[in-house]
Amino acid sequence: MSKLQSFLGVSRAPFLLLPVTLVIAGAGAAWYAGSLSWPRTLVAFAGLTLLHMAVNILNEWSDMRTGIDLATRRTPFSGGSGTLPARGMSTTTALVLGLICAGLGLLAGLWFLWLLGPVMLPILGAGAFFVLGYTNLLARLGIGEAAAGLGLGALPVIGTALVQSGELAPAAIAAAVPAFFMTFNLLLLNELPDEAADRAGGRRNLVLLLGRRGAGLVYAAAGLATPVSIAAATILGVLPVWSLLAMLPSLLLLKPLGWVVGDTDKEVPIPALAANVVWNLATNTVLGASLILAAQLG
Repeated sequence: MSKLQSFLGVSRAPFLLLPVTLVIAGAGAAWYAGSLSWPRTLVAFAGLTLLHMAVNILNEWSDMRTGIDLATRRTPFSGGSGTLPARGMSTTTALVLGLICAGLGLLAGLWFLWLLGPVMLPILGAGAFFVLGYTNLLARLGIGEAAAGLGLGALPVIGTALVQSGELAPAAIAAAVPAFFMTFNLLLLNELPDEAADRAGGRRNLVLLLGRRGAGLVYAAAGLATPVSIAAATILGVLPVWSLLAMLPSLLLLKPLGWVVGDTDKEVPIPALAANVVWNLATNTVLGASLILAAQLG
């Protein structure tokens, strides 16, 4: 395994499509509100990607250290990359790389703080807390899913919009709500294959706290709340009518919801895990594109 392969493995490169779609949603909201700076958007994207990489790498480091990574049943969407168990990288190197990515991401935030002033402090503080505290604190307190929904969902959308001018438009908040629910669900469904390993490794997530049936019902509620939140924001005039198109990817929920209403003691089918990921990426992208389209059409 080459050094590049190892780095891409622990940083979970395929999952880095998520920050792309979150930036599209946040930039689209800013464009719709009449304020978009491409340089600031690119810096926000770079910073967000680095922070996402940091979370992934630190998570792999922690899971190897606690033994979770040695007990998981890996799927394309859960169970870690397998890089550290395969000795593609040492745990010390992974820790250093994770902290470097976090530091570089913080530099982007500090630049915006210098540019825009104290308005950035809440975003920066929350972002740092979620990045550094997720694996060894939040994921062990039963709030890991909510932390992911905020740190890797709602806040990136809000932050991308905020850095454009230092002001937050209602459309950005409306776009952040479905992003929260979807990232929440992205983690929740992917935790199910790791149930036994997470229990042995000392984690406390909704699967372990509520059981598989309970976690499935929470997943269904958050999944259905996503198109409902888009429709509600559109009816209230916060989002343009074009944003109703972002409800269409929610048809992909039929596969995971099929598991929820069935025998939840069975493993979540791989097609359901895949649909969960595509639903998330597609909804953010279509929502952002709809806002850009509305801005262009006036």
